[in-house]
Amino acid sequence: MNTPSFYNDAPKITLYDPLAEFLGAAEKGVVGYNYLDAVKLAGHSCPTVAGAWLMTRKALASLYGDELPVRGAIQVSFRDGQADGVTGVIANVVSLITGAAQAGGFKGIGGKFDRRNLLHFNATIAGEIRYTRLDTGINVETSYHPELVSPSSDMKELIQKAMMGIANAEERNLFGLLWQDRVKRILIEHADNAEMISAIISRS
Repeated sequence: MNTPSFYNDAPKITLYDPLAEFLGAAEKGVVGYNYLDAVKLAGHSCPTVAGAWLMTRKALASLYGDELPVRGAIQVSFRDGQADGVTGVIANVVSLITGAAQAGGFKGIGGKFDRRNLLHFNATIAGEIRYTRLDTGINVETSYHPELVSPSSDMKELIQKAMMGIANAEERNLFGLLWQDRVKRILIEHADNAEMISAIISRS
């Protein structure tokens, strides 16, 4: 699978997964995720997938500081409905990283490691997503502002041609390059931009 090289340069996320440790899937339960994992899950790379990645990264850092975040021990609530806009896409990426799932998630073993009912929608919150530590009740709400990273001025015409099926091979290639260039700028140049990824911490 040949992908843009900047995927390897995007911020990585490392967590402790007690279930992975218990079942011997990862030494000491340490599990690392790369942006490419999210791309494979979503089937594409776009500002939405990048935003889901960065919001979750920001939330985990806010909740755990220098500690390893604990996968499966975080409840996630979305302000919007699952079928609204791109909420479902974002939720899939967030679920991949945090382990939070709806009723169909992992049921656990002997009363432990249950991942069900940790993912909720239509929550009454100010931010786009609320992440809550189950052990402390501390939560953080994140919001994402991709409009702060503008696409190329050529994108409007190129996407119209591509969608209409009238773009030539050179234009289709340029469209893909410019699309991923915006994702690159979001992930690499603005990963720690507090205006683009905002986070507010509180206690339930």
